[in-house]
Amino acid sequence: MIPTLAADPCLLDCLASLDRQRFRDFRTVVVDNSGSAAIHRLGAARYPFLLVENAANVGFGEAVNRGFAAAPASYLAVLNDDAQAGENWLEALHQALEAEPAAGMAACRILQEGTDVLDSAGLGLALDGSSKQVGRGEPAAHFSQAGDALIPSGCAALYRRRMIDETGGFEASFFLYCEDTDLALRGHWAGWRCLYVPQAVVEHRYSASAGAASPLKAYLVERNRLRMAVRCLPWSWLLRAPFASLVRYLHHLGALRGERSRTAGFVREHSVWQLPWLVVKAHLALLRDLPRLLMQRRRVRRRISGRAFAERLRAHRISLREVASQ
Repeated sequence: MIPTLAADPCLLDCLASLDRQRFRDFRTVVVDNSGSAAIHRLGAARYPFLLVENAANVGFGEAVNRGFAAAPASYLAVLNDDAQAGENWLEALHQALEAEPAAGMAACRILQEGTDVLDSAGLGLALDGSSKQVGRGEPAAHFSQAGDALIPSGCAALYRRRMIDETGGFEASFFLYCEDTDLALRGHWAGWRCLYVPQAVVEHRYSASAGAASPLKAYLVERNRLRMAVRCLPWSWLLRAPFASLVRYLHHLGALRGERSRTAGFVREHSVWQLPWLVVKAHLALLRDLPRLLMQRRRVRRRISGRAFAERLRAHRISLREVASQ
């Protein structure tokens, strides 16, 4: 499943990488969110795929949901249009989930394009629900051992259809960002495990499609973090989340002195005073949506206890300082 908004030459590279897969029992679906039929002018017809066209941008999660509804299968593989999959990507993921019936999802070893530097080995979670790519910027060789993960990056992942059916798939109202975290945590509540499969390698042009730093991105990340926290975090974490967020905001202020943090990058391109306003705006949206979010929380299928769920979170917990410094 490849959602695309830009429908630019990156998509051709992505399709070419799928055309080289050793595992052949799959169908490629491209969901075009551009609303402009740009994909028809791209020359992508040389590759076999089913095209699902949306009249407008419905967001990442809803695009994947619509594509999977158009071509259901035993597994759902998601790949960003700015990523290229290694030849054994699908083979390694499929074999891993086939061998572990209790696993409902699998994370890949995602590299920064053209390097041996890691972009992601799954996502970890901080106490306030903020997520961070595990291992980003570190040598990829340090993450060569298979094991359990917490959250597969939505850039490249494989999901079991039974888990998708039980959880309801990606949450469309998020529009963009944090949908992968939300889905994975609902999967864990339902008792499914997440695997880390380092043999499944993908190269990623980070934020080539969505942009590296923008007020819209900053707002959606914070708004959706709050939504995900209310929907999915155990009470032992949720009650502490507001205080943890305050600590993280202080770390973000400290990160302004750094050259490489997202916070510093945002301030270089936009006014520093936009950040507190975006935080306030996200919390106002939370207050407006809180009754609906609490209702959604009650509907989450739970097969494990809150204590067992919290233990899974603690096993992959990251510090608030780590989140602020990324």
